Amino acid sequence: MHAFDALVEAWVRERYIPGAVLDIRIGDRFRFSKAYGSYHDNSSSRQVRLQTRFDLASLTKVVATLPAVLSLAKEGRLTLDDPVREHLPEFIHGEVTIRHLLQHTSGLPADMSQPPRIRRAEVVLDSIYQSPLESPPGFRAAYSDLGMILLGLLIERVAEEPLNRAAAKRVFGPIGMSRTGFAADLPDLKDRAASTENVNGRYIVGEVHDEKTYALGGVSGSAGLFSVASDLTRYAEQWMNPERSPVLSQELVSECFEQPCEGRALGWEIRHRDQIPLGCGSTWLEGSFGHTGFTGTSLWIEPQTELSVVWLTNAVHYGRHTPIRSLRRTLHDQIRRDLIQ
Repeated sequence: MHAFDALVEAWVRERYIPGAVLDIRIGDRFRFSKAYGSYHDNSSSRQVRLQTRFDLASLTKVVATLPAVLSLAKEGRLTLDDPVREHLPEFIHGEVTIRHLLQHTSGLPADMSQPPRIRRAEVVLDSIYQSPLESPPGFRAAYSDLGMILLGLLIERVAEEPLNRAAAKRVFGPIGMSRTGFAADLPDLKDRAASTENVNGRYIVGEVHDEKTYALGGVSGSAGLFSVASDLTRYAEQWMNPERSPVLSQELVSECFEQPCEGRALGWEIRHRDQIPLGCGSTWLEGSFGHTGFTGTSLWIEPQTELSVVWLTNAVHYGRHTPIRSLRRTLHDQIRRDLIQ
Protein backbone atom coordinates (compact mmCIF):
# COMPACT_ATOMS: atom_id res chain seq x y z
CA MET A 1 0.00 0.00 0.00
CA HIS A 2 1.26 3.45 -0.92
CA ALA A 3 1.34 5.97 1.91
CA PHE A 4 -1.19 8.20 0.10
CA ASP A 5 -3.58 5.24 -0.15
CA ALA A 6 -3.27 4.60 3.59
CA LEU A 7 -4.00 8.28 4.25
CA VAL A 8 -7.33 8.19 2.43
CA GLU A 9 -8.29 4.91 4.08
CA ALA A 10 -7.59 6.47 7.47
CA TRP A 11 -9.56 9.64 6.70
CA VAL A 12 -12.62 7.55 5.82
CA ARG A 13 -12.29 5.52 9.04
CA GLU A 14 -11.87 8.72 11.08
CA ARG A 15 -14.92 10.29 9.37
CA TYR A 16 -13.09 13.25 7.92
CA ILE A 17 -14.68 12.29 4.59
CA PRO A 18 -17.47 9.77 3.87
CA GLY A 19 -15.89 8.39 0.71
CA ALA A 20 -13.81 9.25 -2.33
CA VAL A 21 -12.42 8.17 -5.66
CA LEU A 22 -8.73 8.76 -6.32
CA ASP A 23 -7.39 8.54 -9.87
CA ILE A 24 -3.67 9.19 -10.46
CA ARG A 25 -1.83 9.05 -13.78
CA ILE A 26 1.79 9.66 -14.74
CA GLY A 27 1.84 9.69 -18.53
CA ASP A 28 1.64 6.12 -19.80
CA ARG A 29 3.90 4.86 -17.01
CA PHE A 30 1.62 4.66 -13.99
CA ARG A 31 -2.10 4.52 -13.16
CA PHE A 32 -3.78 4.20 -9.79
CA SER A 33 -7.57 4.15 -9.41
CA LYS A 34 -9.44 3.31 -6.21
CA ALA A 35 -12.80 3.95 -4.56
CA TYR A 36 -13.18 4.42 -0.81
CA GLY A 37 -15.99 4.57 1.73
CA SER A 38 -19.72 5.08 1.38
CA TYR A 39 -22.52 7.64 1.63
CA HIS A 40 -26.19 7.71 2.60
CA ASP A 41 -28.81 8.26 -0.10
CA ASN A 42 -31.73 8.89 2.32
CA SER A 43 -32.78 5.25 2.29
CA SER A 44 -29.61 3.22 2.80
CA SER A 45 -25.81 3.31 2.84
CA ARG A 46 -24.17 2.90 -0.57
CA GLN A 47 -20.59 2.07 -1.39
CA VAL A 48 -18.57 4.52 -3.45
CA ARG A 49 -17.48 2.89 -6.72
CA LEU A 50 -15.05 3.94 -9.43
CA GLN A 51 -17.98 5.01 -11.61
CA THR A 52 -19.83 6.93 -8.88
CA ARG A 53 -20.68 10.38 -10.14
CA PHE A 54 -19.78 13.37 -7.97
CA ASP A 55 -21.11 16.92 -7.94
CA LEU A 56 -18.01 18.72 -9.24
CA ALA A 57 -19.07 22.13 -7.89
CA SER A 58 -16.50 24.73 -9.05
CA LEU A 59 -14.57 22.24 -11.17
CA THR A 60 -17.38 23.08 -13.62
CA LYS A 61 -15.52 26.33 -14.25
CA VAL A 62 -12.50 24.59 -15.81
CA VAL A 63 -14.10 21.38 -17.13
CA ALA A 64 -17.07 22.95 -18.93
CA THR A 65 -16.91 26.75 -19.07
CA LEU A 66 -13.22 27.30 -19.83
CA PRO A 67 -12.94 24.75 -22.67
CA ALA A 68 -16.26 25.88 -24.17
CA VAL A 69 -14.94 29.46 -24.33
CA LEU A 70 -11.67 28.24 -25.86
CA SER A 71 -13.58 26.17 -28.40
CA LEU A 72 -15.55 29.24 -29.52
CA ALA A 73 -12.31 31.22 -29.69
CA LYS A 74 -10.71 28.46 -31.77
CA GLU A 75 -13.62 28.79 -34.23
CA GLY A 76 -13.23 32.57 -34.37
CA ARG A 77 -16.67 33.23 -32.87
CA LEU A 78 -15.16 35.34 -30.09
CA THR A 79 -11.79 36.54 -28.85
CA LEU A 80 -10.59 36.50 -25.27
CA ASP A 81 -10.31 40.27 -25.30
CA ASP A 82 -13.89 40.91 -26.41
CA PRO A 83 -15.80 43.16 -24.01
CA VAL A 84 -18.43 41.05 -22.26
CA ARG A 85 -21.09 43.60 -23.24
CA GLU A 86 -20.43 42.84 -26.89
CA HIS A 87 -22.20 39.52 -26.28
CA LEU A 88 -24.25 40.32 -23.16
CA PRO A 89 -25.53 43.92 -23.46
CA GLU A 90 -27.46 43.49 -20.19
CA PHE A 91 -24.14 43.62 -18.31
CA ILE A 92 -23.41 47.20 -17.28
CA HIS A 93 -19.60 47.23 -17.27
CA GLY A 94 -18.25 47.86 -20.76
CA GLU A 95 -14.58 47.65 -19.72
CA VAL A 96 -14.76 44.03 -18.49
CA THR A 97 -13.50 41.46 -21.02
CA ILE A 98 -13.82 37.70 -21.37
CA ARG A 99 -10.18 37.41 -20.31
CA HIS A 100 -10.94 39.30 -17.09
CA LEU A 101 -13.75 36.88 -16.26
CA LEU A 102 -11.62 33.82 -16.94
CA GLN A 103 -8.78 35.11 -14.77
CA HIS A 104 -11.02 36.38 -11.97
CA THR A 105 -9.67 39.90 -12.49
CA SER A 106 -12.97 41.51 -13.50
CA GLY A 107 -13.48 43.27 -10.18
CA LEU A 108 -16.82 41.54 -9.65
CA PRO A 109 -17.67 40.38 -6.11
CA ALA A 110 -17.00 36.78 -5.17
CA ASP A 111 -20.62 35.96 -4.46
CA MET A 112 -24.08 37.31 -3.71
CA SER A 113 -26.49 36.90 -0.84
CA GLN A 114 -29.09 34.37 -1.91
CA PRO A 115 -31.73 32.56 0.14
CA PRO A 116 -30.76 28.87 0.23
CA ARG A 117 -32.17 26.63 -2.52
CA ILE A 118 -34.81 29.04 -3.84
CA ARG A 119 -35.51 28.83 -7.57
CA ARG A 120 -35.52 32.51 -8.55
CA ALA A 121 -33.30 32.77 -11.61
CA GLU A 122 -34.22 36.40 -12.28
CA VAL A 123 -32.87 37.44 -8.88
CA VAL A 124 -29.49 35.83 -9.62
CA LEU A 125 -29.25 37.24 -13.15
CA ASP A 126 -30.33 40.78 -12.30
CA SER A 127 -27.89 40.86 -9.39
CA ILE A 128 -24.99 39.80 -11.62
CA TYR A 129 -25.81 42.11 -14.53
CA GLN A 130 -26.11 45.11 -12.22
CA SER A 131 -23.39 44.26 -9.69
CA PRO A 132 -20.95 47.08 -8.92
CA LEU A 133 -17.26 46.34 -9.32
CA GLU A 134 -15.09 46.13 -6.21
CA SER A 135 -11.90 47.03 -8.09
CA PRO A 136 -10.94 48.17 -11.61
CA PRO A 137 -10.77 45.34 -14.18
CA GLY A 138 -7.29 43.83 -14.37
CA PHE A 139 -6.21 45.39 -11.07
CA ARG A 140 -6.19 42.28 -8.89
CA ALA A 141 -7.33 38.66 -8.85
CA ALA A 142 -10.37 37.93 -6.70
CA TYR A 143 -12.19 34.65 -7.23
CA SER A 144 -15.74 35.29 -8.44
CA ASP A 145 -18.58 32.86 -9.00
CA LEU A 146 -20.50 35.72 -10.57
CA GLY A 147 -17.97 36.16 -13.35
CA MET A 148 -18.11 32.49 -14.28
CA ILE A 149 -21.91 32.51 -14.32
CA LEU A 150 -21.65 35.43 -16.76
CA LEU A 151 -19.34 33.37 -18.95
CA GLY A 152 -21.88 30.55 -19.04
CA LEU A 153 -24.52 33.01 -20.24
CA LEU A 154 -22.09 34.42 -22.80
CA ILE A 155 -21.38 30.92 -24.15
CA GLU A 156 -25.11 30.39 -24.62
CA ARG A 157 -25.45 33.63 -26.61
CA VAL A 158 -22.46 32.95 -28.86
CA ALA A 159 -23.11 29.23 -29.36
CA GLU A 160 -26.87 29.88 -29.74
CA GLU A 161 -27.79 26.95 -27.50
CA PRO A 162 -28.00 26.17 -23.77
CA LEU A 163 -24.73 25.78 -21.90
CA ASN A 164 -25.28 22.09 -21.13
CA ARG A 165 -25.74 21.30 -24.83
CA ALA A 166 -22.83 23.49 -25.88
CA ALA A 167 -20.52 21.80 -23.36
CA ALA A 168 -21.68 18.32 -24.37
CA LYS A 169 -21.23 19.05 -28.07
CA ARG A 170 -17.97 20.98 -27.87
CA VAL A 171 -16.18 19.34 -24.94
CA PHE A 172 -17.52 16.11 -23.46
CA GLY A 173 -18.51 14.40 -26.71
CA PRO A 174 -15.29 15.04 -28.67
CA ILE A 175 -13.10 14.06 -25.71
CA GLY A 176 -15.11 10.91 -24.94
CA MET A 177 -16.29 11.98 -21.46
CA SER A 178 -19.42 9.85 -21.69
CA ARG A 179 -20.27 9.98 -17.97
CA THR A 180 -20.00 13.76 -17.61
CA GLY A 181 -22.84 16.25 -17.80
CA PHE A 182 -25.30 18.49 -16.02
CA ALA A 183 -28.12 16.84 -14.09
CA ALA A 184 -30.73 17.38 -16.79
CA ASP A 185 -28.64 15.32 -19.22
CA LEU A 186 -28.03 12.39 -16.84
CA PRO A 187 -31.37 10.63 -16.27
CA ASP A 188 -29.88 7.96 -13.99
CA LEU A 189 -28.10 10.49 -11.77
CA LYS A 190 -30.07 9.92 -8.57
CA ASP A 191 -29.05 6.24 -8.63
CA ARG A 192 -25.39 6.88 -9.44
CA ALA A 193 -24.41 10.16 -7.76
CA ALA A 194 -22.84 10.48 -4.33
CA SER A 195 -25.17 12.52 -2.13
CA THR A 196 -23.88 15.81 -0.80
CA GLU A 197 -25.13 17.94 2.09
CA ASN A 198 -27.99 17.22 4.49
CA VAL A 199 -30.50 20.06 4.11
CA ASN A 200 -33.62 20.10 6.28
CA GLY A 201 -33.19 16.47 7.23
CA ARG A 202 -32.52 15.01 3.77
CA TYR A 203 -29.36 14.59 1.74
CA ILE A 204 -29.14 16.28 -1.65
CA VAL A 205 -28.99 13.44 -4.20
CA GLY A 206 -28.61 13.98 -7.94
CA GLU A 207 -29.20 17.73 -7.68
CA VAL A 208 -26.64 20.50 -7.72
CA HIS A 209 -25.42 21.57 -4.29
CA ASP A 210 -24.61 25.20 -5.20
CA GLU A 211 -27.55 27.50 -4.38
CA LYS A 212 -27.07 29.98 -7.24
CA THR A 213 -26.87 27.21 -9.82
CA TYR A 214 -29.92 25.53 -8.27
CA ALA A 215 -31.80 28.81 -8.74
CA LEU A 216 -30.70 28.86 -12.38
CA GLY A 217 -32.18 25.42 -13.03
CA GLY A 218 -29.11 23.30 -12.33
CA VAL A 219 -26.89 24.65 -15.11
CA SER A 220 -24.41 27.52 -14.85
CA GLY A 221 -20.88 28.46 -15.80
CA SER A 222 -19.87 28.26 -12.16
CA ALA A 223 -21.23 24.89 -10.98
CA GLY A 224 -23.68 22.11 -11.80
CA LEU A 225 -21.50 19.53 -13.54
CA PHE A 226 -21.41 15.87 -12.45
CA SER A 227 -18.68 13.45 -13.50
CA VAL A 228 -16.60 10.38 -12.69
CA ALA A 229 -12.89 10.33 -11.93
CA SER A 230 -11.85 8.50 -15.09
CA ASP A 231 -13.50 11.13 -17.31
CA LEU A 232 -11.57 13.88 -15.50
CA THR A 233 -8.29 12.01 -15.95
CA ARG A 234 -9.11 11.85 -19.67
CA TYR A 235 -9.78 15.58 -19.58
CA ALA A 236 -6.47 16.31 -17.82
CA GLU A 237 -4.68 14.52 -20.65
CA GLN A 238 -6.04 17.13 -23.09
CA TRP A 239 -4.22 19.87 -21.19
CA MET A 240 -0.94 17.96 -21.14
CA ASN A 241 -1.18 17.10 -24.85
CA PRO A 242 -3.22 19.90 -26.46
CA GLU A 243 -1.69 19.22 -29.86
CA ARG A 244 -3.63 15.92 -29.87
CA SER A 245 -6.84 17.37 -28.45
CA PRO A 246 -10.02 17.67 -30.54
CA VAL A 247 -11.07 20.62 -28.37
CA LEU A 248 -7.97 22.60 -27.36
CA SER A 249 -5.01 23.99 -29.30
CA GLN A 250 -1.40 24.51 -28.24
CA GLU A 251 -1.71 28.24 -28.89
CA LEU A 252 -4.78 28.72 -26.70
CA VAL A 253 -3.43 26.54 -23.90
CA SER A 254 -0.19 28.52 -23.90
CA GLU A 255 -2.17 31.76 -23.77
CA CYS A 256 -4.02 30.53 -20.68
CA PHE A 257 -0.76 30.43 -18.71
CA GLU A 258 1.21 33.33 -20.22
CA GLN A 259 0.49 36.06 -17.66
CA PRO A 260 -0.66 34.70 -14.29
CA CYS A 261 -2.04 37.22 -11.82
CA GLU A 262 -1.75 36.42 -8.13
CA GLY A 263 -1.87 32.68 -8.72
CA ARG A 264 -4.56 32.83 -11.38
CA ALA A 265 -4.12 31.71 -14.96
CA LEU A 266 -7.12 31.75 -17.31
CA GLY A 267 -9.55 29.50 -15.50
CA TRP A 268 -7.00 27.59 -13.46
CA GLU A 269 -5.11 28.19 -10.24
CA ILE A 270 -1.37 27.99 -10.95
CA ARG A 271 1.73 27.66 -8.83
CA HIS A 272 3.54 30.85 -9.73
CA ARG A 273 6.25 32.37 -7.52
CA ASP A 274 5.40 33.00 -3.86
CA GLN A 275 1.75 32.65 -2.95
CA ILE A 276 -0.61 31.16 -0.41
CA PRO A 277 -0.70 27.34 -0.31
CA LEU A 278 -2.67 25.74 -3.12
CA GLY A 279 -4.70 22.57 -3.06
CA CYS A 280 -1.78 20.63 -4.53
CA GLY A 281 0.32 21.29 -1.44
CA SER A 282 3.78 22.77 -1.23
CA THR A 283 6.00 20.32 -3.16
CA TRP A 284 4.48 20.45 -6.64
CA LEU A 285 6.58 22.22 -9.27
CA GLU A 286 6.08 25.80 -10.41
CA GLY A 287 3.71 25.76 -13.35
CA SER A 288 1.50 23.07 -11.83
CA PHE A 289 -2.15 23.99 -12.20
CA GLY A 290 -5.53 22.82 -11.02
CA HIS A 291 -8.84 23.68 -9.43
CA THR A 292 -11.02 22.66 -6.51
CA GLY A 293 -14.74 22.38 -5.83
CA PHE A 294 -16.63 23.25 -2.65
CA THR A 295 -18.22 19.80 -2.35
CA GLY A 296 -14.75 18.27 -1.95
CA THR A 297 -13.52 17.74 -5.50
CA SER A 298 -10.19 18.61 -7.12
CA LEU A 299 -8.06 18.16 -10.24
CA TRP A 300 -4.33 18.98 -10.30
CA ILE A 301 -1.80 18.65 -13.10
CA GLU A 302 2.00 18.85 -13.06
CA PRO A 303 2.88 19.02 -16.77
CA GLN A 304 6.65 18.58 -16.34
CA THR A 305 6.20 15.05 -14.93
CA GLU A 306 2.89 14.28 -16.70
CA LEU A 307 1.29 13.81 -13.28
CA SER A 308 -2.45 14.27 -12.89
CA VAL A 309 -4.45 13.68 -9.72
CA VAL A 310 -8.24 13.54 -9.61
CA TRP A 311 -9.66 13.35 -6.11
CA LEU A 312 -13.44 13.31 -5.87
CA THR A 313 -15.10 13.38 -2.46
CA ASN A 314 -18.46 14.50 -1.14
CA ALA A 315 -16.96 16.01 2.01
CA VAL A 316 -20.02 18.26 2.54
CA HIS A 317 -21.92 15.08 3.41
CA TYR A 318 -20.53 15.76 6.90
CA GLY A 319 -21.34 19.49 6.74
CA ARG A 320 -19.55 22.61 5.55
CA HIS A 321 -16.86 22.71 8.21
CA THR A 322 -14.64 19.77 7.28
CA PRO A 323 -10.81 19.78 7.02
CA ILE A 324 -10.96 19.13 3.25
CA ARG A 325 -8.55 21.97 2.37
CA SER A 326 -5.76 20.72 4.60
CA LEU A 327 -6.46 17.10 3.60
CA ARG A 328 -6.03 18.02 -0.07
CA ARG A 329 -2.63 19.58 0.53
CA THR A 330 -1.46 16.64 2.65
CA LEU A 331 -2.64 14.10 0.09
CA HIS A 332 -1.08 15.78 -2.94
CA ASP A 333 2.26 16.28 -1.21
CA GLN A 334 2.25 12.61 -0.18
CA ILE A 335 1.41 11.46 -3.71
CA ARG A 336 4.35 13.39 -5.07
CA ARG A 337 6.70 12.02 -2.40
CA ASP A 338 5.56 8.47 -3.07
CA LEU A 339 5.61 8.56 -6.86
CA ILE A 340 7.87 11.38 -8.13
CA GLN A 341 10.56 12.35 -5.63
